Amino acid sequence: MKKKLIALLMFLFLAACGFEPLYVQKKHDNLWFFGGEFDRSISSEMAQIKIVASGERFGQLIRNDLLDMLTPLGQPKRPKYRLMIDPQREAVYDQALRNDITATRKRVEYTVAYTMYEDGKEIVKGNSVAYGSYDILANPYSMTIAQKKVMKDSAQIIANDISLRIGAYFHSRITKKGSTSDL
Repeated sequence: MKKKLIALLMFLFLAACGFEPLYVQKKHDNLWFFGGEFDRSISSEMAQIKIVASGERFGQLIRNDLLDMLTPLGQPKRPKYRLMIDPQREAVYDQALRNDITATRKRVEYTVAYTMYEDGKEIVKGNSVAYGSYDILANPYSMTIAQKKVMKDSAQIIANDISLRIGAYFHSRITKKGSTSDL
């Protein structure tokens, strides 16, 4: 009973703070009652993005994660938007130095630039950064697996960041114009 009460209070707290989903809009302004109707124009706009990444592995990982997030039904046949993903930099730094100045950990920083175009015109542009780290292990196989995991996790972090920024762009575009029919 106590858990149900806490869950109910948390739900009421979220409702009171003005929480609303990013990728969908309510169709009416009634603050106390919601009938379950959402305008899905943001999701449908995001599903019209063709994602293009560089040929290197990190760019492909980001592209695959973005495909799952933005276009879960597959790439559009006639895309309205084109999203270019360009991994800029992978920097590896030593961490946790021993007395003999050898590292026991590596920190990796990935920087990616992205640009989204509509009819050849740049509409969203930015950079995204992800940080990861792994232990330097005696077993080379284990260290290779750790490096690949950091790369995969960083690609997912960057894909989430890009997806949220594009969703925020479409959300602000709809809010600014006042209606979803203008998209």
